[in-house]
Amino acid sequence: MDTKTQLTEVPLYIKVNGIDNVAIVVNTGGLDQGTVFPCGLELKERVPQGHKVALMDIVENEAIIRYGEVIGYAAKSISKGCWIDESLVILPSSPDLKELPVANDIPKTLPPLEGYTFQGFRNEDGSVGTKNILGITTSVQCVVGVLDFVVNRIKKELLPKYPNVDDVFAINHNYGCGVAINAPEAVIPIRTIQNLAKHPNFGGEALVVGLGCEKLSPIRINPSGDDSDIISLQDQQGFAGMVQSIMEMAEERLIKLNRRQRETFPVSELVIGTQCGGSDAFSGVTANPAVGYATDLLVRAGATVLFSEVTEVRDAIHLLTPRAVNEEVGRALIKEMDWYDNYLALGDADRSANPSPGNKKGGLANVVEKSLGSIAKSGGSPISGVLAPGEKATEKGLIFAATPASDFVCGTLQLASGMHLQVFSTGRGTPYNLAMAPVIKVSTRNTLTEQWKDLIDINAGTIATGEATIEEVGWEIFHLILEVASGKKKTWAEHWGLHNDLALFNPAPIT
Repeated sequence: MDTKTQLTEVPLYIKVNGIDNVAIVVNTGGLDQGTVFPCGLELKERVPQGHKVALMDIVENEAIIRYGEVIGYAAKSISKGCWIDESLVILPSSPDLKELPVANDIPKTLPPLEGYTFQGFRNEDGSVGTKNILGITTSVQCVVGVLDFVVNRIKKELLPKYPNVDDVFAINHNYGCGVAINAPEAVIPIRTIQNLAKHPNFGGEALVVGLGCEKLSPIRINPSGDDSDIISLQDQQGFAGMVQSIMEMAEERLIKLNRRQRETFPVSELVIGTQCGGSDAFSGVTANPAVGYATDLLVRAGATVLFSEVTEVRDAIHLLTPRAVNEEVGRALIKEMDWYDNYLALGDADRSANPSPGNKKGGLANVVEKSLGSIAKSGGSPISGVLAPGEKATEKGLIFAATPASDFVCGTLQLASGMHLQVFSTGRGTPYNLAMAPVIKVSTRNTLTEQWKDLIDINAGTIATGEATIEEVGWEIFHLILEVASGKKKTWAEHWGLHNDLALFNPAPIT
């Protein structure tokens, strides 16, 4: 019998903090009524995998504690050994933004991590790319049908002639016209498109396709500021003329991109995004802490690391503002939380809308529990900066990049911030990927890795069963980041050619 089989046959639970009065069941398939743990705890009823069991009697309205924090209050009295499903957890109030501690517990800077490098492409503006892609930006949705047709032809007819170019990608979106282009919040989608067009993986070779009558003028999103990099379809002679013009301009840029070669760069040139999706109760004890450990390693090596998802940070913000490097950064964090509170209020949104049905099936009772697990991706480094949605990262260290929690919107905004690669933890599973930057999938559970062997890149489920430590999996993530960034290894999603569409965040009115 191997070690893994032995471990899964022993009843296991995970209690995160010494003051917790609940724990989650580790065993695949859950555990039946009457199961006795090595500590003597006996289950009074069946508890599914990842779901909470009461470690002591909890009376009605008493705090339910996980991660050393109150995740809710008991809707009724719960006996020791009973399953605490979501219906038994009353959602607590979110932290008051006016009473948060700021920059009062700044983590000590860890020793520098030196000697680690990756292979990338130097751009003329001094930035570094990890891929060599021809990016074609659109100024309005109207041109997308034509551009998609042309991109398919470029990939079939031109790209094989230029083996040093990784891909051709169209920055398609649903913005550009029929929008309140001068509304205050229009700055978010516009700067997002502007920064996507300047992504370091595009090598500085600008090409913008517009229609000719749209509100978002192509010159506003053209990285070079040169009209010669813009094609207006209304100026072309029919469909054939449109196709020919785009292909000719594309080939001019492919020739330049093909001359580029990878060089050695320090890890400090990397911008790495972190995100979680399809989360479960294991996310905060396996994958996310391992990602957090890798985050700290990257920060020590001088890199920029982004963590995001406002609604999945908001209920744990009181644990983040003390880590801000100064008052200014702490106040910027609070400002982003407040902005999003107001944004949600306009839609009469209820906090109970998060988590999703899949999250709940995986053992997460509410958004508070989800948030406490989510912030583990940020590791333990000082928070050195805050970005509003779609802003480009210009500082090193751990950065909070404000985004919605939607996988696709968060990914798009992190790309606009300059992300080279994203580390994505998942408990329920998702094939999500981005064409502009690879996504490393980290599984929270052994069973998901076994089920999706050809989609999951790293298994953090071994942490739950004691087969690996957080540190060991964190180092595994760190090393894989460097291999993928260097083009030496592909993620599974890259291998299969999977990617999701970009999704802009537009809180401004549509006219």
